[in-house]
Formats: sequence, C-alpha cells, structure tokens
Amino acid sequence: MADRLGNSLSGGAPAPDVDVAIIGAGISGISMAAHMQAICPDRTYAMIERREALGGTWDLFRYPGVRSDSDMHTLGFVFEPWKHEKSIADGPSILDYLNRIVDERGIRPHIRFRTTVLSADWNGATAQWELVVEQPGAERRRITARLLYLGSGYYDYDNPHDAQFPGREDFKGDVIHPQFWPEGYDYSGKRVVVIGSGATAATMVPAMTDRADHVTMLQRTPTWYAARPARDAIANTLRKFLPEKLAYTITRFKNVRMQDFIFKQARTKPEKVKEFLTKQAKQELGDKYDAAAFTPPYNPWEQRLCLIPDGDLFKAIKAGKADIVTDHIDRFDATGIQLKSGKHLDADTIITATGLKLAIAGKIAVSVNGAPVDFSERFYYKGCMFSNVPNLAVVFGYLNASWTLRADINADYICRLLNHMKARNAVVAMPVLPDDHRLPEDNIFDFSSGYIQRGMHLMPKSAQAMPWRLNQDYVRDRVWLKNDPIEDGIMRLGGPAAAVTAEPALEAAE
Repeated sequence: MADRLGNSLSGGAPAPDVDVAIIGAGISGISMAAHMQAICPDRTYAMIERREALGGTWDLFRYPGVRSDSDMHTLGFVFEPWKHEKSIADGPSILDYLNRIVDERGIRPHIRFRTTVLSADWNGATAQWELVVEQPGAERRRITARLLYLGSGYYDYDNPHDAQFPGREDFKGDVIHPQFWPEGYDYSGKRVVVIGSGATAATMVPAMTDRADHVTMLQRTPTWYAARPARDAIANTLRKFLPEKLAYTITRFKNVRMQDFIFKQARTKPEKVKEFLTKQAKQELGDKYDAAAFTPPYNPWEQRLCLIPDGDLFKAIKAGKADIVTDHIDRFDATGIQLKSGKHLDADTIITATGLKLAIAGKIAVSVNGAPVDFSERFYYKGCMFSNVPNLAVVFGYLNASWTLRADINADYICRLLNHMKARNAVVAMPVLPDDHRLPEDNIFDFSSGYIQRGMHLMPKSAQAMPWRLNQDYVRDRVWLKNDPIEDGIMRLGGPAAAVTAEPALEAAE
C-alpha cells in the first residue's frame, strides 16, 4: 500500500508500505485504527499482532472469572457505546465488544495476525520506520511505515513475574500462573490456594468457589477493596429513555468524574476513604470480618483500588467457601505451603497470582538511525510521544483510571497531528528537548504496587509539568491535549527536504 505523505518526498525517496504501523490489536491498537478511519481516512495503516486473535489482554487471560477491573463505560471506547447490562464485564463479553467494533468498522482486513515485530529502526534518510517482522515458518521480512504507533500494552506476554518460591519442585499438585491458564483445567473438588491479593486473585477466588472444594487467598499484604454493583442502575435506566449514544455519553461522564473524585479524595483525605472502605467491608462480612486481612499498611490508591463487583469476594468468604490468610511463605512442600507462622495450607492446586512483569515497547528493539533507543533516558511528551524520537507514539494507560481513556485521547491527538503534518507538507514530527534542558523529574509512578516498583528502571522519565510528562489526571489531560496547539514551540515538523538527509536536525516544514 502506498503512503500519501510519502508521495511528496523529494530526491526519489521510496514511499513506505503504510502511513502508520500500529503494534498490537488490543484496546490501544483498535482505538487508533478506529480514530484513523474517522479523522484521517485517507491515510493507510496496518495493525501488526503477534497472536492469532485480537483482544490483547482479553484474549491472553483465560483464568476463571476474568473480568474488567473498572466499569465498561470508561473501559469502553469513547466512540462505541457499551450496550450490556453489566457494567463490570467478563472477558468473553469484552472480546465480543472488541470483535464487533473491528468487524463493523472494517478494521479486521488491516490486521496482520501471527506477525511479531522484532526491531524498528528510524531511517532519517527516508523518514521511515523500517520494521523487521517474522511469522511462523516464514523468513523474516521488512515493513516500512511513516509513523510507528505502539499499542502493545505494558507487560511481558511471555514472562510473568516469578516469585521463585522455595520447594516448588517438591509440590505434588499443580502450580499455575493465571497468565498461562491451561485450557479446560478442572479444579472440581480441589483445595485451591491463590497466592496474591490484587485484582487477579480477588477475581479468581470467588469465581472458583463454584467447583473447588475450598479456595484460600494467601496474601503477604492486604489490599483495599471497594464493592460496587456489577450493573450500573443509572446507565440502564438512561438507556430505556435516551438514544444509546447519549445515554452512554452521560454515564461515561458520570463515571469519569466519580473515578476522579474518589482518587483525589484518597490522596487528600486518606483517613476518610479508609474509614468508608473499612465500614463497607465490615457490613459485607459481618462476623467474618478480620481486621488483619482487610487493613493494608498503606493508604487507598497508593496501590490500585481493587474493585469487587456485587461484593462477590466478600460473599464467598461469608458463605465459608473461601477465606483469606495473611502470612509469609516459608516454602512449598509435597502437600501444600508451609507458612513462616508455622501454619500449613493443604492444597491440590496452587495459583501464583503474584503479578506481571513490565515490558516497554512490546520488547521491540527500537533504534534511530541504527542507535538503540533507551526509553528510560527519554521524557514522555504529552503522554504519547518521547523526547527526540521522531514519528513514534505510544499508549501507557492511566494507573488511577481506565486504560482506554488514555488510548482514546492519544489516538485522537496523533490523528490530528497526522492531519496537521499533511497540511504543512511535513513528513517528520519530533518533540525536541535540548541536552541542557535541566527539567526537574517527577516520579508519577508513586504507586507501591510490586509490578510498578520492579519495573521502574525501565520506565521513561516525566517532568513536573506538561508537556514532558505522563500525567495522571484524565479530566485535565483530555481538555489540555485537545486545546494545546500541535506546533507548541516544542514539536518540530520536517518537510520533504528533511526526509532525505541523514542529519538528525529537522528543517521547518514548507
């Protein structure tokens, strides 16, 4: 496919295969494809997906009870209403939603499944990204693109966090990580121990009580839980009286504002939020409430607040089908887990819901004119690009809100950038940060979650103020990103002459 922008290049530089190479066919990639078709339909794109199916996280995770950890009126796309009655949705429903969007909007023909991007090098002489890709049983080949859009998520699909519990080889039962749940695994009548207390563990424990003999959540540190109805009564009422899209827009606005309010209350008035969450847990659990199991040593939203739809975890504990043990593991043995307190947990199946392992840029070897890009030395620009890296965009969702919120505003911005580049006869766009910038850095990842802390050394930098920042305030970001000019004195646009020179400096667009 020919790139319309590429046709204007001087010096006989070849046109790239596509205008935009979108990496990943999950929420981020689908959002970008849909935005491109709506905002810049004259540009071409290819979505490159290493798996056999779309959906990203929602196709990978198949463990019992897999569901959204936020409401689908914010995890859903801004352009496509969520129509199910349940606002907290299971994995299959989310996959149905994504597949319907892809098919109704004609996105599927643009997806290249079972294709892994090994490397991406920016060629300054041609103003193109040169991607090396491979497919099973085929030789490696090259795809060129004007802009590279990384929608590959934030964690390693191949290697989850391995807590390396001693004695694991002695255990006679099954040890399973949720990221690699065996298809058709039968846990009927088994004694199950789920190690972990985050969203995955809190999802699996109540879901497995349907067939397991008993399920125990073994946690080292408690988590703050918030129970809420799986169905949004206001949303479902609005849908009865208003057009679907209007009802969705109102509900989305309500939920965005509520998320924002709760997060800011947790940061400014943590004691009040702790009091509310503790009171809720006590009401749900009654005489089964254990302060040691439900009182974390940190404030709410210092780690992600864990959503419990319809209080299902609390109900499973109250019914005696599940329990929570707060302790440290000494070692695995033949029949279960020996704890440092001296207690032993008998188990037939142990599930290590111990977290994810962060990965940047989908583990693609990214370089500029052959020089490797160390993202940990780059600053975020407007939450979607990087300092001194041309024609590259990324999605790293919010830590305190739904991932899709960032995916949507980033896709909108990059599409407007593409249109602006076309209007200015530019083929290169790069946020320029001088070497002597002296920007004061800010740790926007001030969350104590294990996977964040373990991967901090990989993360790009953020300054204290926009635009050199991955901000964590969607309400402000959405307005700011929409209104801030594309040419803000930092974004440098390069015209055709710049595309055929190997020099890193950009000339002004003509």
